[in-house]
Amino acid sequence: PLLAQALDEALAGLVAMREGEGARLAADLRGRLDRVEARAREIETRATVVVAEHSVRLRQRIAELLGEVPLDEQRLMTEVAVFAERSDITEELTRLRSHITQFRDDLSSNSGPVGRKLEFVLQEMGRETNTIGSKANDLEIARAIIVIKGELESVREQVQNIE
Repeated sequence: PLLAQALDEALAGLVAMREGEGARLAADLRGRLDRVEARAREIETRATVVVAEHSVRLRQRIAELLGEVPLDEQRLMTEVAVFAERSDITEELTRLRSHITQFRDDLSSNSGPVGRKLEFVLQEMGRETNTIGSKANDLEIARAIIVIKGELESVREQVQNIE
């Protein structure tokens, strides 16, 4: 009876310690996801301006090169449209937000071990982030991507401690 009681108390203490650690870990992960979401919103806002700025830069550069030769507006609009299509990151941002929601849901789930599932979702977030970074032709977006990658790396390190 004394040994059984000591064992029960030790196990209860272990469970309480793991639950406390899990709660602190979950809070840290949620904070990091909040920062990723904030940067994703900044990227989304900035992305709407990038195409317009590219159009202005392209127009200026062509004017410098052509001088007094008339500008072919149709050709310019075609080039801007091609740039806009190539640099469109709307789908990637949507998927990134979806993965963040999935990660949060899995983190809050009481359906048993979720570590592997979180690793998979995190890997998908990394893919979307890399795609956004490669498509976006803008310094501010590149800086935001670097911050997101740093946060995701920290999340990855923490997820390795989750069962």
